[in-house]
Amino acid sequence: MRLDPYFRKAKRFPEELNRLREILLEYPLKEELKWRQPCYTYEGGNVVILHEMKDYCGLGFMRGSLIDDPNGVLVAPGKNSQAARQMRFRSLVEITEQEDILRAIITSAIEVHKSGQKVDFKAKRELVYPEELTEKMAQDADFKAAFDALTPGRQRGYVLHISGAKQSKTRTARIEKHYDRIMDGLGMHDR
Repeated sequence: MRLDPYFRKAKRFPEELNRLREILLEYPLKEELKWRQPCYTYEGGNVVILHEMKDYCGLGFMRGSLIDDPNGVLVAPGKNSQAARQMRFRSLVEITEQEDILRAIITSAIEVHKSGQKVDFKAKRELVYPEELTEKMAQDADFKAAFDALTPGRQRGYVLHISGAKQSKTRTARIEKHYDRIMDGLGMHDR
C-alpha cells in the first residue's frame, strides 16, 4: 500500500503502529497521508490519525470530545484541546487488552462523523485577546485586517501563544516575532 514506507520507518513503536493500522483497515475508512501521518477518512472527512510520540503511540480522534467513552480511555492531547481526543498505547499487550474498547471507540468515531455532529468551539468565540494584541490592531489597520482574515484556529493559536507570556514585553515581542507570518496569512506552525 501507499503508506507502507511510513510504517517501515516507525522508530519507537513499529509493531504497535502496524497492529493499530490492521485494526483501522478493517473499517470502511480510507488510509491517506495527512500532516505527514497516516490519517483515516470516511467519505472525505477526517476521522482518526495514527501518531508516534516519544513515550507512546496512539490514535487521535478529530471529534473525540463527541465520542461515547464509557471507559474513560480518551485523553485531550493538550490543555487547550476542545475537539480532539487520543487513545494512547505503549505496547502490543495494551492494544490487545483494550482491543474491544478500541473497536467501540472507532465505531463511535465513525458514527459521530456520519451523523454530522460538530464540536461547539465555544472557546474560539470567547477568546480573550491580550491588551498588547488589541493595541497593535488599533495602531495598525493592515495588521488587524490580516489577523481577522486568519482562520479561527490560527487566530486562537496566536492568542493562546501571546497570552501565555507572563510579562507585557514578552507578549509584545511575540507579536513582533509573528508579525510577518500573520501578514502572510500563516498560522504559527505553517510552513
